[in-house]
Amino acid sequence: MHIHILGICGTFMGSLALLAKAFGLRVSGCDANVYPPMSTQLQQAGIDLIEGYDPSQLSPTPDVVVIGNALSRGNPLVEAVLNQNLPYTSGPAFLAQHLLPARWVLAVAGTHGKTTTSSMLAWLLQAAGLKPGFLIGGVPQNFGCSAQLGKSPFFVLEADEYDSAFFDKRSKFIHYRPRTAILGNLEFDHADIFPDLAAIEQQFHHLVRTIAGNGRIIYPKTDAALTRVLEKGCWSETDTTCEGGRWQARLRKDDGSCFEVWLDGKPQGTLEWTCSGQHNVANALAALAAAEHVGVSPAQGIAALGEFVGVKRRMEKIAELRGISLYDDFAHHPSAIASTLDGLRKRIGKVPLIAIIEPRSNSMKLGAHQAGLPQSVSQADQVIWYAPGHLGWDISSVAAACSVPCTVARCTQAVIDQVIRHAKAGSHVVIMSNGSADGLHGKLAKALEELEDLP
Repeated sequence: MHIHILGICGTFMGSLALLAKAFGLRVSGCDANVYPPMSTQLQQAGIDLIEGYDPSQLSPTPDVVVIGNALSRGNPLVEAVLNQNLPYTSGPAFLAQHLLPARWVLAVAGTHGKTTTSSMLAWLLQAAGLKPGFLIGGVPQNFGCSAQLGKSPFFVLEADEYDSAFFDKRSKFIHYRPRTAILGNLEFDHADIFPDLAAIEQQFHHLVRTIAGNGRIIYPKTDAALTRVLEKGCWSETDTTCEGGRWQARLRKDDGSCFEVWLDGKPQGTLEWTCSGQHNVANALAALAAAEHVGVSPAQGIAALGEFVGVKRRMEKIAELRGISLYDDFAHHPSAIASTLDGLRKRIGKVPLIAIIEPRSNSMKLGAHQAGLPQSVSQADQVIWYAPGHLGWDISSVAAACSVPCTVARCTQAVIDQVIRHAKAGSHVVIMSNGSADGLHGKLAKALEELEDLP
């Protein structure tokens, strides 16, 4: 079978391409811009890449065209597919139809922490010798890749609630039919496709409806939105985490880098690891509970998480220059920003913490999270709001409402100037964006390296 993937350089579609190639299919694809690192991975795997969307690439005709959710009507290649009446499908539907049959799918859903929790879970199964497959929207550093086919029935999936394609507005996770499902948390997000939280809750309940009676749903008892989802109807086993749940943590260090794991009121072991923050403690409990469902004991799981390295772009320390620690983080929702900064603050103590935040997501651009931003940065000593493009609302109003000193920067050089002005040896600087921030990470590292001395 020959599949041609439109939008192949995205994280999900690129990972799908790699899995399809490993499965033995002929794979080609295109994107508006064919760019590394995904283009490099695809080319090394022997996948033919085409830049742009010229309809001529449909000759010779593929058996099926897989259309990414970034493409819409009016795209010349999409129009050609429809006009020629070629078979087409979405990425999630293709994955479910061709690569997931007969697999035990462990799906990780939620507003925050999907990538990290999926990475933890895949590593737990790998460390237990279960040789899982996985598709994750990031790069787990224990594996060094975002997807692998695996050599067992078990397949870990980051289960996104975003829509599947221009012709299928259901959430991606509706296609996956998991036997084990983590519902990590639920807040309003994706304001470009969901009008309110109730609409997202409805999609999550559609997911719940696809899980078998002998499957298992793992969720934190303290999450009101998920409680409402399950109250709509639940036909599967449930397992609970966090306060009031079967799986609980007792912190030995306030930053979450060391805690005891308890199950049904009994201690299972102590986890000391490189991660920090209450959000990662919650992620770990969910991953342990999911792994236990497929036979990994709590003791095995705790030992494996002690060797969990983390995920690229999730509080990843990318440099230490002139005594300044520089981090890259993907957080782009007020709750994620707040929990990440809180974890870092508790780890580093009272030394200076500078947060650089790019409000780049579609929800941010629409102003959906504007009200929650000032409080989300309260643990920082200095905040730089990086807003080079038009947001549709005034970022200065957020800066003015913050309880900590804030500035607004419209270009990367302005950010660098502010960091050099405020940073000193021992400072920690975290760049928070779900994009490349116009290469800010490398530019700032270079500027610090070339600095003769800090002011």
